[in-house]
Amino acid sequence: MTSKRKVSCYIAASLDGYIATKSDSLDWLFKVEMDGDAGYGEYMETIDTVVMGRRTYEWVMEHENGNYPYTDKKSYVFSKSAPDSDEHATFTDEAIPAFVERLRKEPGKGIWVIGGSQLLHAFLKERLIDELIISYAPVLIGDGIPLFRPMDMETEFTLLSAKQIGQFAQLHLVRK
Repeated sequence: MTSKRKVSCYIAASLDGYIATKSDSLDWLFKVEMDGDAGYGEYMETIDTVVMGRRTYEWVMEHENGNYPYTDKKSYVFSKSAPDSDEHATFTDEAIPAFVERLRKEPGKGIWVIGGSQLLHAFLKERLIDELIISYAPVLIGDGIPLFRPMDMETEFTLLSAKQIGQFAQLHLVRK
């Protein structure tokens, strides 16, 4: 029997829990010293599907100068207003539980929920995030886009590891 495809989120956040400033800037993040790639390359070997929100997709395309960095992965963009697809990704507004159920029935590796905050919140609310890998930067940015939005439920995780990577503290957590 094949194992269920894991849905995970590999992400960085400020010490005060933000993934970007209010203006979507990550400048604060790129100033922080890091050893190697913080396990990014190894993580990328475990996935073959990326999922992101429309704003995250637009940010990636803008900051990568139109060079989509995940061409070797099946890509989905959740959006209520975007086209059906483009050369890089399939756009969808499918219900998240049905979407994940469909992907888990297909053969493949893990599924990476890249972000942003709204999409991660929607996946967490449906209890569809199996694993979190969060790299905390020792920077307080004061305000911005929160990693976690308020929820009216409790979700427990087990800490698999906590390690220092340069100036980052990386937590690897699995949902109980």
